[in-house]
Amino acid sequence: MPWCLNIATVGDMQRERRRQLWTLLLVIALAALAAWIDSPWHPHLRLGAFERDLTIKLGLDLQGGSHLIYRANLSGIPQKEVDGAMAGVRDVIERRVNAFGVSEPIVQTSSVVGEERIIVELAGVHDPNEAIRLIGETPQLDFRREVEVAAGEFNQDDATSLTGPVFERTELTGKHLKRATVSFDPVIGQPQVNLEFDGEGAELFSALTAENLGRRIAIYLDGVPISAPIVQAQITNGQAVISGGFALEEAKQLAIRLNAGALPIPIELIGQQTIGPALGRQSVVDSTRAGLAGLAAVAVWLIAFYRLPGIVATIALLIYALFFLALLKLLPVTLTLAGVAGSILSIGMAVDANVLIFERLKENIRAGKELRYALTDGFSEAWGSINASNISSLLTALILYGFGTSIIRGFALTLALGIILSMLVTVAVTKLLLFLVLSTRWAPRLI
Repeated sequence: MPWCLNIATVGDMQRERRRQLWTLLLVIALAALAAWIDSPWHPHLRLGAFERDLTIKLGLDLQGGSHLIYRANLSGIPQKEVDGAMAGVRDVIERRVNAFGVSEPIVQTSSVVGEERIIVELAGVHDPNEAIRLIGETPQLDFRREVEVAAGEFNQDDATSLTGPVFERTELTGKHLKRATVSFDPVIGQPQVNLEFDGEGAELFSALTAENLGRRIAIYLDGVPISAPIVQAQITNGQAVISGGFALEEAKQLAIRLNAGALPIPIELIGQQTIGPALGRQSVVDSTRAGLAGLAAVAVWLIAFYRLPGIVATIALLIYALFFLALLKLLPVTLTLAGVAGSILSIGMAVDANVLIFERLKENIRAGKELRYALTDGFSEAWGSINASNISSLLTALILYGFGTSIIRGFALTLALGIILSMLVTVAVTKLLLFLVLSTRWAPRLI
């Protein structure tokens, strides 16, 4: 019986060893992939119409750009409608700036001494005149139905004549349009423009399409028709498709014009600041130096104090850094100075988890436990403290992200991502490497 138990134990250990080696190969493969994504020779993702450039996106303080402040004219707006009007302005400006091609713009509202303001940060836009023009325009977007009338029987204020048919204004306007996007017809592959309306707009559009089957509904921007598709069927889900032999650039331009919408209230530019690329570039250099110096100092301290486990923790920390940077590129996350601070803090929390594990390991070894069991028990004993600490920090980051401004959100987002990733790396990488290294003959002499 003891002999059978011994065989089973040896077999279990061999299977566990094989599992650890396969896991190690997977970690190495993922680390190599992350290093490729992090490198200047990173891949360019493309899947159909979806494209993603994996160059890391820098915020205004790191890349330089333009900082614009607008004052909203709320005269005639009831107090109870102010919040809705400001939210509408913010949404329209976000759509316009996105259409302008600015990567990850920041648009937020604030109240200053009884004034409602809109703050726009455009990273990478060093000549903001075009963006100012785009944001400041207030085009009127509306939908008009085709009507049949005899000459002279319509009011020019309510309808507009094209070559022949007449188009009459309806209640459906640009304020009901949530977004317009470009897609491709799944059958013939031609570019087309998708429209999505809000709840009220979906009801209006449903009634409009039901009443105008076989007729055209024209889309007007600033009183000029930009599209007049024929209604083929009633549309009840608030989504429509405009097709008609568009070239890709034509479809993109139409989507941009539709997304421009109309500002619900007038705005006035009252402040403008341009941050030069040199200042942003210096911030990147300083941030990189600070991060590398901190990482090196932590590595030296870990190795000096914990010896072999410290070396393992340093390797795991480097793998964590590769994964974290790749995650920032893949999501993508716009990195700001506050985001860099959150990243560095998350590294400190990852080190904190290793310290707790190593201290429990040393205590178990001093208590006379075999090295393998000392490590297993050390992880189990430390995990409760690690878990509680990380969850409380994660909840704090979520609260900061939910209620903070853009700067605070950048810090909270990178901190939260770092906390989650550090927990995964601690469990999957640090534990694996420690078990593999400490199972060697010479390991006990280096602890």
